[in-house]
Amino acid sequence: MITPDTLTEYVRKTMPDAAVTVSDRTGTMNHLKVVVISAAFAGKNLLDRHRMIYQALDAPMKDGRIHALEITAKTTDET
Repeated sequence: MITPDTLTEYVRKTMPDAAVTVSDRTGTMNHLKVVVISAAFAGKNLLDRHRMIYQALDAPMKDGRIHALEITAKTTDET
């Protein structure tokens, strides 16, 4: 299990300007929907944006705190 605050900290280590919204999809806090808005996504395609988020969340993905992740990644201009 991972808290929304902890997940946000992981993302902000690589994207300090990120606005992060976390939703629990199953009530177990390991199947999550995350929306990340950051200027760091500018000029990046969808796959690269998702890679950036997966890299930021590498540790909790590997240790099982996150089992499933649905991602929305937007630039500040796309909101």
